[in-house]
Amino acid sequence: MKFTKMQGAGNDYVYVDCFAQSPPSDAAETARRIADRHFGVGGDGLILICPSEGADAEMKMYNADGSYSEMCGNGIRCVAKYVYDHGVARRDELRIASGGKVFTLQLELSAGKVSRVRVDMGEPILTPAEIPTLLAANQAGKVIDAPLDVAGRELKVTAASMGNPHCVTFVDSASDELVLGVGPQVERHPAFPKRVNVEFVETLSRERLRQRTWERGSGETLACGTGASAVCVAGVLTGRTERRVRIELLGGELELEWNEATNHVFMTGPAVEVFTGEWPD
Repeated sequence: MKFTKMQGAGNDYVYVDCFAQSPPSDAAETARRIADRHFGVGGDGLILICPSEGADAEMKMYNADGSYSEMCGNGIRCVAKYVYDHGVARRDELRIASGGKVFTLQLELSAGKVSRVRVDMGEPILTPAEIPTLLAANQAGKVIDAPLDVAGRELKVTAASMGNPHCVTFVDSASDELVLGVGPQVERHPAFPKRVNVEFVETLSRERLRQRTWERGSGETLACGTGASAVCVAGVLTGRTERRVRIELLGGELELEWNEATNHVFMTGPAVEVFTGEWPD
């Protein structure tokens, strides 16, 4: 099976072109094996680039533990780069399907190849039952700075979905104790019936944030695009930030905007092809 390793702000996946070859018969098991950083190629998961009737391509994403994920902001930017650079569709605006939705992506080109991508991430989902979360909503029907008891402490969390569930908490310091210790417990907290991605966020200014993410099914990742989108929304909802922010992640920087007129979140960031290879199975 031929593959391409790609990364967006350090959020790395193994990509398989299913236009050119058949998808693996057991994608979940393949994801677990190929994403292993010691015995496999290594990555945060497996992404299949598949034909789509209603879009230029469809992204099917599996986390490193083999679980299916509806959406990945960094991953979909890399899918767009692959689709353009490898001639699947040669337009500077592409439509990529994922998790039952179709996303519009605008490509920035350098020397004939994609360097950065702006993704219309769509409207944030803030209704608790649709996120889903069992945390109590405020009078406006949203979970904003709600108390969450976990690991012997109380966090103030804001919940949102960007196609997958996120729990955002603003902290003084996004320490290893929080991210690596508390993060896994929040991921599997009973308040989140489908598990949850967890963002620990430091507020540097009203236009700049620093984020670390404990990602559902993958552990800590160097970046999370849907997470950064949820952080942008949470910053506005809690009154901490403007609608346009830059977010520093361990693997790089993303630009986010929660557009007031459209209610859509837009994310801009890099997409990089690292290497290609052949998986023996």
